[in-house]
Amino acid sequence: MPIAVYTLGVAVFALGTAEFMLSGLLPEIARDMDVTIPQAGLLISAFAIGMVVGAPLLAVATLRLPRRTTLITLISVFGLGQIMGALAPSYEILFVSRVIAALACAGFWAVGAAVAIAMVDLGQRARAMAVMIGGLSVANVLGVPAGAFLGETLGWRSAFWAVAVSSAIALVGVVMLIPRIPLPEKKPELKRELAIYKDRAVWLQIALIALAAGGVFCAFSYLAPLLTDVAGLDSGWVPWVLGLFGVGALIGTAVGGRIADAHLFGVMFSGIAASTVFLGAFALFADSAVAAVALSFLLGFSAFYTAPALNARMFNVAGAAPTLAGATTTAAFNLGNTGGPWLGGSVIDAGLGFRSPAWAGAAMTVTALVTAYAALRVQRSRGGGSGASRKVAGSVPAERGVSEAAGSAGPTVEARS
Repeated sequence: MPIAVYTLGVAVFALGTAEFMLSGLLPEIARDMDVTIPQAGLLISAFAIGMVVGAPLLAVATLRLPRRTTLITLISVFGLGQIMGALAPSYEILFVSRVIAALACAGFWAVGAAVAIAMVDLGQRARAMAVMIGGLSVANVLGVPAGAFLGETLGWRSAFWAVAVSSAIALVGVVMLIPRIPLPEKKPELKRELAIYKDRAVWLQIALIALAAGGVFCAFSYLAPLLTDVAGLDSGWVPWVLGLFGVGALIGTAVGGRIADAHLFGVMFSGIAASTVFLGAFALFADSAVAAVALSFLLGFSAFYTAPALNARMFNVAGAAPTLAGATTTAAFNLGNTGGPWLGGSVIDAGLGFRSPAWAGAAMTVTALVTAYAALRVQRSRGGGSGASRKVAGSVPAERGVSEAAGSAGPTVEARS
């Protein structure tokens, strides 16, 4: 695996910490900004909305720009967004800062994913994505709990400052270690890339990713109040339980990334089914502190075990448009990260309690299983199997997608002197 892929994973650590750390900071932000917890939860949705809009928008806007320069610019804007959030005097400005940071985060994900896919062989796609997703997993192991700890001890603004520092470190890594990637001899054509949206397999994968991610983060976004108000844990336990979720995510990413290239649909079905079971168990046994802690780990494992397969399959069905494939995957995950917290906040506002987001999340993952079955039926009807290396009719074959992904990044990848 090229070192540049691992460098992207390190940068994603900062992005992931910013995206998910609010799950441990909602009570503090709500008190300081004089808003309700569901209103504070909308800050999570604000970031996700920015990701949904920003991923395809910035992928198109930067389609013909140098990849490395684009990554440097985006991580810089992201860091400035964190500083804006740390200094925000009102809820409204904090909301805007989340959207700005999310736009930059989305662009980085889209371009970074295309670069990562371009630098590896067909049989390493899921592993390459697992390295990038591993940055999210480590963010959940270290970044999110550290943010919750800082919020508990030094105030929630200190968590934003910490992410700003992490962004600066990531910027140095991108500048020093990401190779120069020359523009392709044949410039990417927007019309050709947009043609992927005529394929129903692409739309099924978008829905599948959104539902699978939304189901998990419907519950995860409100994990802190569930742990304190339902399970009866002291608030000091929240960072540790969030860290345990991250440990599960890290292990799940490693396991899923190893086997997903050979068993894409097997990983997707088993992982989403497991998430459904764990969400239902959360709703039933949340009043038990031991069960809540154990299920936090298991939910982290199942969610991130599934993620490499969900990412890799999008690049298979949208192989003709590697940059937009990465952007579309990012947007799909964040459609779930927008809808999930919104649905969770809605059921809480309806007076159903803090365990109700787990029931709502389970309903979303059940729907994701139905969507996965529909996607499998479409693939089989086109003469493809469930493996990652099969060709999918109506889209560019996976082998061709790799070569064109490389073309979008340039004919060669030159090491920096």
